[in-house]
Amino acid sequence: MTLLKVEALNAFYGRAQILFDVGFEVGRGEVVALMGRNGAGKSTTMKAVMGLLPRTSGTVSFMGENIAGMAPYRIARRGLGYVPEDRRVFGDLTVMENLDTGRQPPRENAPLWTPDKLFRVFPNLGEMRERRASRMSGGEQQMLTVSRTLMGNPRLVLLDEPSEGVAPVIVEQMADMILELKREGLAILLSEQNLHFAELVSDRVYVLEKGQIRHEGAMNAFARDDAARREFLGV
Repeated sequence: MTLLKVEALNAFYGRAQILFDVGFEVGRGEVVALMGRNGAGKSTTMKAVMGLLPRTSGTVSFMGENIAGMAPYRIARRGLGYVPEDRRVFGDLTVMENLDTGRQPPRENAPLWTPDKLFRVFPNLGEMRERRASRMSGGEQQMLTVSRTLMGNPRLVLLDEPSEGVAPVIVEQMADMILELKREGLAILLSEQNLHFAELVSDRVYVLEKGQIRHEGAMNAFARDDAARREFLGV
């Protein structure tokens, strides 16, 4: 079943057009990677899907409903979670208090998350329940941001550059976490530049270049395609 379907998505910053007729889809329980070089439009795509850009056009269907133009909080209430690249934890609040800010009621056809269940996925967080977020490392804050989003019991999560700027051991934990979420039946759209990380967790891939989808297909096939990797990622 298709959860998220994007068609002819265009997005602008001021007068500058950043996305050009972008289209992709994500199915239930599927991890889809959105890849591309810096500035390709990955984060802009996620912000456009979440209603965070003032000027967009196109269709964004979630659970069969067109959410394009809807306020971000209304989109979130429908079960679409978003983990931004810049984390945005509440520094003055503890881990538990941060988690409480994301709490939403149980949702049909979505995994149910509690703090104890999240601490099994992220043992590090369980050891610092009363620590203020401002006193956590960047990787720990990334875990907290993901966990806070999961407290909303989403059906699908947009995960923007989770491996960027965090220690390798945290990257490994992030990969384990995504695979665990997939086993729970959660769908994930992953914006990522780290090919190894994306290959570990993703079923399919869409590659953006200058705001356009230039390649789509199975993740394992793309990872083995030397010519495509060099052309679109430079690796």
